Amino acid sequence: MVDSLRSAIELLKTIDGQIAYTDTEVDAHAEISGVYRHVGAGGTVMRPTKAGPALIFNNIKGFPGKRVAIGLLATRERVGYLLDCEPRKLGYLLKDAVNNPIPPVVVEGEVPCQEVVKYASDPDFDIRTILPAPQNTEEDAGPYITLGMAYAADPETGVQDVTIHRMCLQGKDEISIYMVPGGRHIGAMFEKAEAMGQNLPISVSIGVDPAIEIASCFEAPTTPYGFDELQVAGSLRGKPVELCNCISIPGKAIANAEFVIEGELLCGKRVEEDQNTHTGKAMPEFPGYTGAANPSVPIIKVKAVTYRQDPIIQTCIGPSEEHVSMAGIPTEASILRMVDAALPGRVTGVYCHSSGGGKYLAIIQFKKGMPSDEGRQRQAALIAFSAFSELKHVILVDDDVDIFDTNDVLWAMNTRFQGDRDIITIPGVRCHPLDPSERTYYNPLLPDDGISCKTIFDCTVPYKLKDKFQRSKFKDVDMSKYDIQPLK
Repeated sequence: MVDSLRSAIELLKTIDGQIAYTDTEVDAHAEISGVYRHVGAGGTVMRPTKAGPALIFNNIKGFPGKRVAIGLLATRERVGYLLDCEPRKLGYLLKDAVNNPIPPVVVEGEVPCQEVVKYASDPDFDIRTILPAPQNTEEDAGPYITLGMAYAADPETGVQDVTIHRMCLQGKDEISIYMVPGGRHIGAMFEKAEAMGQNLPISVSIGVDPAIEIASCFEAPTTPYGFDELQVAGSLRGKPVELCNCISIPGKAIANAEFVIEGELLCGKRVEEDQNTHTGKAMPEFPGYTGAANPSVPIIKVKAVTYRQDPIIQTCIGPSEEHVSMAGIPTEASILRMVDAALPGRVTGVYCHSSGGGKYLAIIQFKKGMPSDEGRQRQAALIAFSAFSELKHVILVDDDVDIFDTNDVLWAMNTRFQGDRDIITIPGVRCHPLDPSERTYYNPLLPDDGISCKTIFDCTVPYKLKDKFQRSKFKDVDMSKYDIQPLK
């Protein structure tokens, strides 16, 4: 049973090629990501990079007894092992988990994440010496928490939510947090708290069950405001996620986390994200570019840090395949859920492609079973845009195309697509602000940054022409009868 980062690591140890370690001393300042880029980052990371095992760094310079784990979710195959699911069916698994939520529970008494306690009121407290948060590149605004599960409650209703945000260590007891405007529920909670003149208690749990990390990436409308995504993680595991009471704030945290940061989002306070470096850059983000440092981001005032004995901080490289797994698979589930409700049985697969970081590009496999299905494939694409607002491009293919094989998808585009008749554009729609082509400096006609032209590429064969687009049919054989050996 996987229910923590450590049990996930133990599972991967039993599977060849899925996890590795190094005892060589590494610097958290740019070196960790510099190494893992060559081991297994993948995604939109600048080449050379590749798919490979997760990696544990056992010897972090300046942080004796603390380790860093990276890449646990950096291949779809590995996510399948961790969620006990065939990789191609992960979207369906998550869709069913949303439909069958299991709420978290609060446990009392001693919990793993509070074996060691450090209070910010202690005179020698400095989170920068406690938490081995990596800096992905030498240009970054500072050390970043990239896989912290931020957990907070609505100051009026008490409904709770978990999300992942980029968080930069700014001082001995201050962490900045970037929240996409209008895009995350904790941001809405903080807006409400500020309107009431209050700080917002918040916990950040680091090093948790991978099911929690993936579940936390669901967004509205699939998980609307008030829906705690920890319920999805509970469903994936068939048992509730265990929470504990924080020791310094009125809030909850994930009980078996490796680290927990407790603090408050400060009402009315903002800082420049790169106030310590003045590079103008934040950190590498999922599109493959380094995000610009935000000139005004909220601050978490740290009250305490708790952690396990010999703790492991979990991190990821922003543009890596790990982001694709966390963002893309929940998006696939959201699209499947909404399209199946409107067009049952027509969509036979969805893949949120690595080149879009799991957010920008969805490949939808559509089955046309009758003449009246013609045109419904484009309706499915429109529904996909509704299911996930940050989606930019949809490629539609027939059910004889392998959506997980980019060569097969591009084959469909080259033989079943004409640009003058099969492109559908929807201009002037807000998308995701990290896309550098959605800037007024790229397109002066845009009314604001973050406005995109959403596009459908219809690479499906018209129903009435299906007989003219039959793939070459090869003989089916039983490969178990053939003893094929390498030539020596």
